[in-house]
Amino acid sequence: FFFSLQRKSIVAVSFIAAFLCLIIVRLTNEVTFPLILNCFGQTRVKWIPFSNGQRQPLKTHYGYINVKTQEPLQLDCDLCAIVSNSGQMAGQRVGTEIDKSSCIWRMNNAPTKGYEEDVGKRTTVRVVSHTSVPLLLKNPEYFFKETNNTVYVIWGPFRNMRRDGNGIVYNMLKKTVDSYPAAKIYVTTEKRMSYCDAVFKRETGKDRVQSGSYLSTGWFTLILAMDACYGIHVYGMINDTYCKSEGFRKVPYHYYEPGRDECEEYFLHENAPYGGHRFITEKKVFAKWAKKHTIIFTHPNWTVS
Repeated sequence: FFFSLQRKSIVAVSFIAAFLCLIIVRLTNEVTFPLILNCFGQTRVKWIPFSNGQRQPLKTHYGYINVKTQEPLQLDCDLCAIVSNSGQMAGQRVGTEIDKSSCIWRMNNAPTKGYEEDVGKRTTVRVVSHTSVPLLLKNPEYFFKETNNTVYVIWGPFRNMRRDGNGIVYNMLKKTVDSYPAAKIYVTTEKRMSYCDAVFKRETGKDRVQSGSYLSTGWFTLILAMDACYGIHVYGMINDTYCKSEGFRKVPYHYYEPGRDECEEYFLHENAPYGGHRFITEKKVFAKWAKKHTIIFTHPNWTVS
């Protein structure tokens, strides 16, 4: 009888403690997944995508300025899905899984219409190269009116993004927000661009300009996502050794257009003396980042040791 009563007391105390812990977290309005788990004494978890209705205060990202208001970007996501433009996404049927994520990131002009089963239909953030802005402007009603809840982050060199009337791409974006005032369009600052170059040099030992290369949109996406997201799930991105592995899957460079083979494109860029993206080098860096941040890569899966 004594031991039975003791067990009941322990259970009751544990339940009350857990309940109080959740109440405290709720009142402080700082709900995070690890904090809730720590209330129950669990410190190591396997992350899976989910949406959390309880929002944290938005983080301010000063390297990204709103074209209309000139205010910095405010963005804070729990768990993010970054969807690659790769042909690897074709036939994966992970659209429903992707759409369950708190924030969904896409790049350049990658479409969702007609590809929802594989890539999902929601878009929270779209990171766009200055060279891809004209592609978006071919269908402005869709990108800047139909999907006006999407945050657009445009990256590009100062010569194209300058705000003194001489920035060709910035002028395009200014006209766009005049036509679509609800559009949430941000541009990278010159300081942020220099920072992204500095990260490349720190991680690779190579000066980006001297090596004759351009950073990819994936590079800018990962850097912002690591600041804005609690955890990141990258879909459809191959690693640096994939194209040399036995029996690798040959796919188009983009899931939404036929033609160029992905691996051929990667090798072409990696070895270009000037003007290429260093996709393979960047993937090596992403693998390093995955060891320090909550990042997982699937479809295909990466092994990060």
